[in-house]
Amino acid sequence: AGGTVTIRFLDVGQGDAILIRSPEGKTALIDGGRSAERLSDQLEKYGVTRLDLMIASHADADHIAGLVPAAALKPRLFINNGLGGTTQTWERLVRALQGVDATFTKASNQTVNLGSVKLRVIAPPPGMPDDQNLNSVGLAVQFGEFRALLTGDSETEETEGWLAQERADLRGPFQVYKSIHHGASNGDNAAWLANVRPENVVISVGQNSYGHPTAQTLRLYRQTGARVYRTDRHGTVTFEGRADGTYTAETER
Repeated sequence: AGGTVTIRFLDVGQGDAILIRSPEGKTALIDGGRSAERLSDQLEKYGVTRLDLMIASHADADHIAGLVPAAALKPRLFINNGLGGTTQTWERLVRALQGVDATFTKASNQTVNLGSVKLRVIAPPPGMPDDQNLNSVGLAVQFGEFRALLTGDSETEETEGWLAQERADLRGPFQVYKSIHHGASNGDNAAWLANVRPENVVISVGQNSYGHPTAQTLRLYRQTGARVYRTDRHGTVTFEGRADGTYTAETER
């Protein structure tokens, strides 16, 4: 395939929002941060007028609040973990998506073709407690030899479940990897990162009182030899991946 796949880790403050555009111009939005205004500004900045796919890794506010206005871009398909949220934000998102006739689908390890880009949806492993973080939906992006991995706010118990499945779609190396849970101490761990083998780690994070990213997690990333980007310091981080596995990285600041 020719052209490039674009993956933007949008600067939306403390939260996740990742925009993927295929060489054919097909678009997917994974999470939307906690600020509807910031997410809307980012989508306008990058000229997004239509969404083909929307994924909520889980139903926490810092991942879905921005998806509510983004529903106006009429995504044809909405994928989530199947655990309904209990907040008014979740209810607003459901109403907004129903209003544009989006198809609701539970993550089930399906593959979605975004033009020539393959998106492998990674369902939570079986046996997880009814906790949103522990049921985060992952996504493995593949365009030829270029690969990226996004895993929401998964915690150690979920990554251990995925490792036990010995899944090829979770085995590195990955050119691009999104830090689990904004760099929290209960997310990424040495065994998981040894499996993922990331070349670049992006931490979607803003000003927060949680201590994200933790010094322990940053030390883990350094030990892998990966380059580390942070949206609180670098702004939106953009990767342009080519089918031969080469890529470029660009930051706002």
